[in-house]
Amino acid sequence: MLEHHIDDWDNAYTNGANIAGGDRWPAAWVEPARAFRDALASAGRAKLDIAYGDKPRNRLDLFLPEGMPRGLVVFVHGGYWMALDKSFWSHLSAGPIANGYAVAMPSYTLCPEIRIAGIVAEIGAAIGKAAEMVDGSLMLTGHSAGGHLVSRMVAAGSPLAPQVQARVRHVVSISGLHDLRPLISTGMNGTLGIDEAEALAESPALLRPMDDTRITCWVGGGERAEFVRQNALLANIWTGLGATTLTVVEPDRHHFNIIDGLADANHQLTRTLLSD
Repeated sequence: MLEHHIDDWDNAYTNGANIAGGDRWPAAWVEPARAFRDALASAGRAKLDIAYGDKPRNRLDLFLPEGMPRGLVVFVHGGYWMALDKSFWSHLSAGPIANGYAVAMPSYTLCPEIRIAGIVAEIGAAIGKAAEMVDGSLMLTGHSAGGHLVSRMVAAGSPLAPQVQARVRHVVSISGLHDLRPLISTGMNGTLGIDEAEALAESPALLRPMDDTRITCWVGGGERAEFVRQNALLANIWTGLGATTLTVVEPDRHHFNIIDGLADANHQLTRTLLSD
């Protein structure tokens, strides 16, 4: 029998300090992202800083494949809803683009300037804007807090318009945070301001999935136990509510390199995301 009890919630949700060389990130992403953005811009295949709302961070980048896109991938970044922006991740578009898909990457307003419920609404607007620009099926993926946000798009009370929702073929939550309640016990909740009511209203694991939801919960085998638990949790609950689910624990990956597969056209993460 294994007994689990968590006393130190801050440590349970701290990634960098618990990864060897973890202080390399997020800086390690800046240069590859910039190089990728520059290359696509010079090829005329990047549309940068498209407004999807009125706030300063309501902007998205759209990267296009050669020829007509087969569909659209939207990638939503992490940073615990309080850090980072779209500029760190551009290179992760490479895998889907090589397979013929357009990729949209939004920034969003960060806590404490906004509540998580407000970010959910912004991401809904960003996906709606990108979906107006690219036809075809829609795949949503996000990392960490971004995994929460994309899962939330296919849960009850989704901000997506019905016609956009109907185009969603697959959601891949990478190291997603699907139950917000444990975060109430962390120091960072001083910034996030999650209370019990918001956790109940905005946690995908506590909401019903939309009809025909297909979701993959993907996590690294070397991640903090809480991320592995949160990953399995959503797939487990939503299976019981009629969704089509898949749980993947990718060996030898930690919280920062788990997303690298998206930059590779043939990596299993990219192939899974784009699969029918």
